[in-house]
Amino acid sequence: MDIMQAKLDVVKAGKLLCEKGLIQRTWGNVSCRIDENTFVITPSGRDYLGLTPDDIVLVNIEDLSYEGDIKPSSEKGVHAACYKLRPDVNFVIHTHQTMASIAGLKGYDINHLEGKSAEIIGKHVPLASYGLPGTKTLREGVTEAVKRSSSKAVLMKHHGAVCMGSDLDNAFLVASELEEVCKNLFLERYRELTGRTIDTFASLCEYIAGNLVSEAVCDELPAYNSERLYRVLEMTPAEGGDAIMIDLETGKPLDSSAEYPATAELHAMIYKKRKDVNAITHSKEEATLELSKTGMAVKPFLDDFAQIVGISLKSAEYDTNDRLASAKKVVKKMKFRDAVMLKHNGAICVGSSKDEADAVKLVAEKGCKSFVAASAYGKEDKYINPLECTLMRIIYKTKYSKKK
Repeated sequence: MDIMQAKLDVVKAGKLLCEKGLIQRTWGNVSCRIDENTFVITPSGRDYLGLTPDDIVLVNIEDLSYEGDIKPSSEKGVHAACYKLRPDVNFVIHTHQTMASIAGLKGYDINHLEGKSAEIIGKHVPLASYGLPGTKTLREGVTEAVKRSSSKAVLMKHHGAVCMGSDLDNAFLVASELEEVCKNLFLERYRELTGRTIDTFASLCEYIAGNLVSEAVCDELPAYNSERLYRVLEMTPAEGGDAIMIDLETGKPLDSSAEYPATAELHAMIYKKRKDVNAITHSKEEATLELSKTGMAVKPFLDDFAQIVGISLKSAEYDTNDRLASAKKVVKKMKFRDAVMLKHNGAICVGSSKDEADAVKLVAEKGCKSFVAASAYGKEDKYINPLECTLMRIIYKTKYSKKK
């Protein structure tokens, strides 16, 4: 294939995958085969929406050497393995797409696909064993999975998925169909557990959370997002509405006649205690909200959760009758973490910018879905080793996050 056309296809694929929600930000990677010896791949730690053909890196399939000063994706070895083992494959997409990522937590392959899904993906989707991101162990796990199946997709335990195709359109179709297949797995699992039929993942979240130990109901708090503006913070209703300016020192509105958000002191306390935080996002997505009702901590079942959220998502109560004291307790639960569960109120997610806080929110929400998925299959004790979580967190905070 012409190298410029291959680079253009990779750039196009990245934007298309972001548009369809199969990839966000810098997560995942995309490549295209040039010939039997080389392929081009997305760079490490770059946002897909800003990529140009000049950013796409030419890599040697055999020894993984590359041209130029731009570093290719750390998962280039996974892509090379696919091209070596599958002569019919000319395009590879590695995603952290939600349903495929959490489907890997079942602990075994997806078998007996039928109809359209079998035509697009194959009858069998293998599960690759786990390895830390960018490691030889991860690459070897995917390699062995590809060897034992003719499928165009591989699930990666605790990580994501690899989708292969003859070209961009074919690989994208595989990724899209795989997400639908994995969603249907959980709908079927709900039917197995309850005898009832559902058509959304939210019902499974409610069922799983309802079977866990629940604590006393707390006040329901309206969700507000905010940004630090020097000595003032701007709070905006998460569902949309007018912004309210809050004095960072007192946690009170600058305009005394303005509506007073119940979480104003909490936001102000986070900014005062966390100088690295400039934006806060409040999530009430269904899995996050339902799990917040249990008072339980959510541990990492996916490695992007360990990297971006932290080694766990702890639970804390924000008491509107004792706002300052309870705000301090909430912040304490956020030590070495970028999110905290508010009992009966979803999760508070923070970042150095709005974009970073939104990223934490996305990953925290997926992490809560992963807890639901693991629990649905009796795998709730199969989270990632805490030492590995700590290592991934340190590497992400000190190296990877600084590339964006």
